[in-house]
Amino acid sequence: MRQSIVHVAIVVDDYDEAIDFYTGKLGFELVEDTFIPEQNKRWVLVMPPNSNGAAVLLAKASSAEQARFIGNQAGGRVFLFLSTDDFWRDYYQYLAIGIKFVRSPEEHEYGTVAVFEDLYGNLWDLLEHKACQRFSQKNGA
Repeated sequence: MRQSIVHVAIVVDDYDEAIDFYTGKLGFELVEDTFIPEQNKRWVLVMPPNSNGAAVLLAKASSAEQARFIGNQAGGRVFLFLSTDDFWRDYYQYLAIGIKFVRSPEEHEYGTVAVFEDLYGNLWDLLEHKACQRFSQKNGA
């Protein structure tokens, strides 16, 4: 058997605001934005460029119950993990455009990591694994 996770939903307040953040600030690509008239909602997928992982489904809250979870989908824990091939490049780029980091960069046995907030307050790890760091150093990056 072979399975994979293809989408992870994030409950958002506004489709266009969320698209702007993920594409304009984080540099993700808009994969799909399709209106579904029978449900009066949009199917909006974004993902990091050159990614072969799961896409993020931007799902607008459709009830007060769903809206309660905007920005706190994981109960205050880190919710998603954004892997990069160059931690410091992305970290400084994100700082320069106003991404809020709530935990400073740290070196661990597995790699370099810092925690940032998305536009609603969900926590993300920005992470470069040691394997990527060794590859970057070996190739003069």
